[in-house]
Amino acid sequence: MKIIKDDTVVVLSGKDKGKQGKVLSADPKHGKVVVDGVNLAAHHIKARKPGAESGIIKSETPIYASKVMVVCPRCGAPTRVGHKFREDGSKTRACKKCGEPL
Repeated sequence: MKIIKDDTVVVLSGKDKGKQGKVLSADPKHGKVVVDGVNLAAHHIKARKPGAESGIIKSETPIYASKVMVVCPRCGAPTRVGHKFREDGSKTRACKKCGEPL
C-alpha cells in the first residue's frame, strides 16, 4: 500500500466519488485508510452521566485504499505513486506525472 498518513487523496468510486480529503490513518494489514470527511457513519450515543450529552455523532469509517488516489501537492492532479532514488541512495515517493517528491 503506497498511501500513508497525511497524504491528500481523492475518492475514485462509491457514494463519496470525487471528494478530496486528508488521510487520518492507514491500515496496511487490511488495505484500508480513513479519510477526513469521507464515508461518514452515524453513531447513536446515550448519555451515561448526568449532564452528558446524547445524540447522533458522525464519524469517518475506513475505506479500501484501492478506491482512493494520491493528489500531487505540486501539480494538483490525482496520480499514481512512483519511486525515485536520491543521491545518497535512499528511496523516496514521487509523482508519476510531474516527477516531484510526495
